[in-house]
Amino acid sequence: MSKRSSIGSWAYTIGPYGSNPVDFDTVLNKLRALGFDGVELGGFPPHPNPGNPNGPNEGWAGALPQKSQRDELVAKMKSMGMAFSGIAANLWGEKLINTDDQSKYIAEFKRNSDFSKDVGIQGVRVDCVQPPTIHREVDYATAMNRVVKTWQTCCDIAAGNGQYVTWEVEPGFAFNKPSDAVRIHDAVNKPNFGIQYDTCHGQMVGVVGARHEGGKEVFVNQVEYIKMLNGRINHIHLIDSDNTCHKDANGEDETSAHPPFGMGVLNFDEILPELIKASRLSHDWWTIDLCFWPDAWAATESCKKSLDALIAKYGN
Repeated sequence: MSKRSSIGSWAYTIGPYGSNPVDFDTVLNKLRALGFDGVELGGFPPHPNPGNPNGPNEGWAGALPQKSQRDELVAKMKSMGMAFSGIAANLWGEKLINTDDQSKYIAEFKRNSDFSKDVGIQGVRVDCVQPPTIHREVDYATAMNRVVKTWQTCCDIAAGNGQYVTWEVEPGFAFNKPSDAVRIHDAVNKPNFGIQYDTCHGQMVGVVGARHEGGKEVFVNQVEYIKMLNGRINHIHLIDSDNTCHKDANGEDETSAHPPFGMGVLNFDEILPELIKASRLSHDWWTIDLCFWPDAWAATESCKKSLDALIAKYGN
């Protein structure tokens, strides 16, 4: 069976689209017209989300706190022949590494996991929340222990909802070195936990060494990094890389730039065969990620054609 195609909806709601997001119905209609099989949900306003964690949902765009509202979303997706490939859970308002009390993070994860169960999402994305500079404030062992124990609890919550948890290792967050990825994955040691491999992030953290604290740790190419992650990858994002980071409001490197296919340096004929061998996917999704790309809406069509070609070549 051929891989199914999706794209992250956050590309149209944050960064360059933060002040003028594309509404979810418009996104769905465009993706269906382009032949996508589904969408990966950015589970935060204005797209469908569990609701305001801090109180009333009035003015909280996209909030679906009631089961009946979530059922309506499921019916809408089904009527369009679309499905969800996963969710980027809205955890960035919580603290993970710079506190010894992760109860709020865990509670918010549970809200997202329960929401995902209601709308039929099987994979919940997490990251380390705090930037890599947090390593200057919290010693490595303490930081790692906090992350590992928290994610072990989250994995148990997700397992109860029939879900897997996928950690996106990227320049913008702590523990972004290749050895960190292996060390934390293996320490969490849960069957439903794995690494979300984004080919742009893979280039930036595995080859460029972007935002590595305390010295770079890199490989000559992504293939060697992927081999290191063998058996640990449980979700895949495909997009190009031009060896640069997206810049924050101060002009500083934030996270990977995610240029459309053909605008970067990646050789997918080298990367994909190794990525397929190294992965242990419990699903059949390949997802495009255009996060922070300035013209993601316009680039979606060409990226779909590129993904279709990769699926035709490698996705069967």
